[in-house]
Amino acid sequence: MIRRVLPFFAGLAVLGVFALTLAFLAWKSFEPPVVHETEAPFVTNIVLKTVATGAIVPRNEVAIKSRVSGVVSQLAVEPGQLVSRGDRIASIQIIPDMVTLNNAQSQVQSTKISLDDSQAELDRAESLFQQRVISTSEVESARVAFSLRSQEHQAALSNLQLIKDGVSHRTGNISTEVTSTVDGMVLSVDVKNGQSVIESNTFNEGTTIGLVADMSDMIFEGNIDESEVGKIREGMALDIMVGAIENRSFPGTLEYISPKGLVEEGAVQFAIKAQIKPDDDVFIRAGSSANADIVLERAADVLAINESVLQFDEGQAYVEVETAPQRFERRDVEVGISDGIKIQVLDGITVDDRLKRRGA
Repeated sequence: MIRRVLPFFAGLAVLGVFALTLAFLAWKSFEPPVVHETEAPFVTNIVLKTVATGAIVPRNEVAIKSRVSGVVSQLAVEPGQLVSRGDRIASIQIIPDMVTLNNAQSQVQSTKISLDDSQAELDRAESLFQQRVISTSEVESARVAFSLRSQEHQAALSNLQLIKDGVSHRTGNISTEVTSTVDGMVLSVDVKNGQSVIESNTFNEGTTIGLVADMSDMIFEGNIDESEVGKIREGMALDIMVGAIENRSFPGTLEYISPKGLVEEGAVQFAIKAQIKPDDDVFIRAGSSANADIVLERAADVLAINESVLQFDEGQAYVEVETAPQRFERRDVEVGISDGIKIQVLDGITVDDRLKRRGA
């Protein structure tokens, strides 16, 4: 009996395993229908802009130089201090050149000898004139000669004093006092007490004592890529964001575009300058990094789509429009400006259409 039943159950088990295998393979081969996501066009504002990187600097920044060579004996200002034109910045102690000093001393001695000789000649001429031995013209000539020798001696003394002290008793000018040439704020003091400085002249730029600038008149200085420079012009509006001031922007006006580009890191850059108008409650420090958004083109209340639904075929832009549930057809469109996320649609679809998302 067992021998008869056992083959039956074995065959039944084999059929069961076979059936389960077929069911598993059928389940694995079943794919759910693909549901494509769609979205609708919308009406919005699109602004096309470019970004220039740079910094905020004073429009008028002046380097204060020394007019004499010597050693800094006293500094009268510190960075951040407001000064007016003529205010003292520093004092310079003159260290005279020994050759120049020796020549000046020799000149004083020479003119003193000439002056003494002229004085003796004048005394003799006046004595002879009193005795009616010489004429009036001869006495006048002696007096003129004495006056000339006296002037030469005074000039030699003044020159010696200038070389030694930087002070002329005849003019009262103090060349050892370095003063501000403009009104503004002291941005930096570039020397220290005891440091040697060189005078500014036609052959030498001289040592910079400090920088003074008008902090109420600031500008943005930056660079723009050559691919964008043809789209901008003087007078365009800018939105300037300062790195040190978060969540605020300041209006500006483009004032200058360099006619010559410079190669920086393999790309040609053009320098630009723009006036910035900070709020009264904001103090922008010189040299602060900043970015400027330059509006190249603006479109208000236009039909637009996300660029993620736009496709191209041999340069022709098109979208896939839903004609029935989950059925789409290609429709060519004419596009306008784009801000990189949204793009203007000039023709081809309406605001009521549903568009297939690319890759969905």
